[in-house]
Amino acid sequence: MSFITELGLYMAENYSTLLSLTLEHILMVVYGLGMALLVGVPLGIIAARYEKVAPLILSLTNILQLIPSLAMLAILMIYFGLGFETMVIGLFFYSLLPIVRNTYVGIREVDPSITEAGVGVGMTALQLLYKVQFPLSIPFLMAGLRVASVIAVAVACIGPYIGAGGLGKEIISGISLQSDVKIYAGAIPAALLAITADLILGKIEKNKKQRIA
Repeated sequence: MSFITELGLYMAENYSTLLSLTLEHILMVVYGLGMALLVGVPLGIIAARYEKVAPLILSLTNILQLIPSLAMLAILMIYFGLGFETMVIGLFFYSLLPIVRNTYVGIREVDPSITEAGVGVGMTALQLLYKVQFPLSIPFLMAGLRVASVIAVAVACIGPYIGAGGLGKEIISGISLQSDVKIYAGAIPAALLAITADLILGKIEKNKKQRIA
């Protein structure tokens, strides 16, 4: 029996388990990205509006990104324990940098003449931000979200090391049992999730650019 046939049979026989792990993986990524958007977008806006604090905000998010994923999760595990929630917090931290940076760059890249026109028609700083600058920066934000989503899908695969589920459970089980079939049964859906997220968000980014143009 060829490896591909064996893999296909295994995935067909364990379809319900793999589907459950995939859904759990998606939930971890969605929650982590959602939290990163709620925190990262305001931080990016603050960095763009107040240049003095921009280096501090960007440096802190850079530091979070540089911490090895296993080390980050080990630190979080000490404070938050094992499980799903700890993995979500880890994904939140790893997703911050591309969202904060791209929000910051997007707002800073708005054509000064457009900003001046807004000031000329009597817009306040807040109106200028939410009606002009932020809408024009959305394609940059979507690009950052694309990067963050791929990172989150990948990092979520090590979730089982801290008691979380997801497709990493199948991969790590395969490593422990030295089973190529189990490893690929977890890795292939994870790769497809990353590719799908990138394609969907890329399509949204392209549509936003076309509307602005």
